[in-house]
Amino acid sequence: MTHARATMTAVVVALLATLTLSGCASEPQGGNVDPDLVDSTDVPEVGACRVLTPADAEAHANATRTVDCKQRHTAETFAAAELPEKFDDVDYDDEEVGAFAYQTCSKKFASFIGADDSVVLRTIVSWVWFRPSENAWGDGARWYRCDVIGGTAASTDYRPLPPTAKGMLLGRPDDHWLECASGPTVGQGEKVPCSQRHDWRAATTIKLGEPGDKYPGDDVVVSRTRAFCATSIKAWLNYPAQFEYAYTSFHKAEWEAGNRRSVCWAKTRD
Repeated sequence: MTHARATMTAVVVALLATLTLSGCASEPQGGNVDPDLVDSTDVPEVGACRVLTPADAEAHANATRTVDCKQRHTAETFAAAELPEKFDDVDYDDEEVGAFAYQTCSKKFASFIGADDSVVLRTIVSWVWFRPSENAWGDGARWYRCDVIGGTAASTDYRPLPPTAKGMLLGRPDDHWLECASGPTVGQGEKVPCSQRHDWRAATTIKLGEPGDKYPGDDVVVSRTRAFCATSIKAWLNYPAQFEYAYTSFHKAEWEAGNRRSVCWAKTRD
């Protein structure tokens, strides 16, 4: 039996990105912009679909035109609402706004697509959130918008979504939406849908604590993850005499953002 330490996955890259701002007031608000949405103070429409790209997702405001959800699209708004009153007088780049959006969107995302905590960490589908433009913020706009997207922070493009992403991962998710890796190791491999040729599959996860628990430390997280994944993947592969596995464990920043799980990977082409 051999094992390898996997590098941080795109899931966590996306997680951390939601807590920071990388743009400026003059940044573009996506491709194919609708001028009426650029500085809109109105709460966005839930259920609206768009063709978003990874570049669009890097901005913290988005005014991309909506499209009919029966047409090709890569994003769907699954939640949007006014921010709580405590944010009425905060700065545009206040970190607490990002923390609130992360907690809110992540919970609503799992419920919307029909995924439990384990599947959320093993799917190529993720989410991104937007706020009003800085001009709209100055005019009093205080809302958030959560979009499900057909990719992750590591994706170079997004996959088209079904007419609605609601419940798309209920039951046994299709391999089209589950995460695998193609390459000699998970860390060096390209993340691909499991419906494509692959060498590794994100097969199981381990829960390392409850919401109110303190971070146990890197050493404890790695030790518990390694031991669990060895046993879990061996069982998942139906107890072969020899097998390979890998694991992705996270750190204090991800723990404080709400993640309590590590991911176990099986060396398999199935």
